[in-house]
Amino acid sequence: MLVLKCHEELNPKDMERAAEIVRTGGVVVYPTDTVYGMGCDLNNPQAIGRIYSIKKIPHRKPLSLLCSDPRQISAYAQISGPAFNLMRRITPGPYTLIMQATRLVPRIMMTKQRTVGIRIPDNQICLALIRALGNPLVNTSATDSSVDDCSDPDVIAERYPNIDLLIDAGPLSSEYSTMLDISTSPITILREGKGPIDEFISEVY
Repeated sequence: MLVLKCHEELNPKDMERAAEIVRTGGVVVYPTDTVYGMGCDLNNPQAIGRIYSIKKIPHRKPLSLLCSDPRQISAYAQISGPAFNLMRRITPGPYTLIMQATRLVPRIMMTKQRTVGIRIPDNQICLALIRALGNPLVNTSATDSSVDDCSDPDVIAERYPNIDLLIDAGPLSSEYSTMLDISTSPITILREGKGPIDEFISEVY
């Protein structure tokens, strides 16, 4: 496991090194604006399979996508007018948005309703990694069922020795993102987390 320590941003050389590890099938743990995430290249089915194996979770549990901006999201999700307005208000930020997936999303990542969870994290290290990679990261939290905490990179390194890269930004929040299903109207709050919701929803819906 390679560990890159940073507290504000990775230098360009290290960022390209990290992106190359992901691009060649690696599984990486990185900071977000909530908890640490674990991810891989969206275009690498073998790497996606490794995440399920490393986390010991069933393949029926859908993973999410991390994107760099709304334009990138539009390639992987169908966005209605109200949903787009909401997305503009709350991203980047601690929100996971459930939307109808396009054909570019691997089937293994969709729900039975053909939806996918997508977010734009407000974390410059994570966003820089996505941009250097050139496409979204498949994402899940860097935790397991036995310990509901993925805020300490030292604990994560001990828990997941088989990952290829850990971007260590120090301890983070242990609070998860707020999850909103915006694939239908009215939207549904699936999980209340770090992101406030009422003020934004009332303004755009």
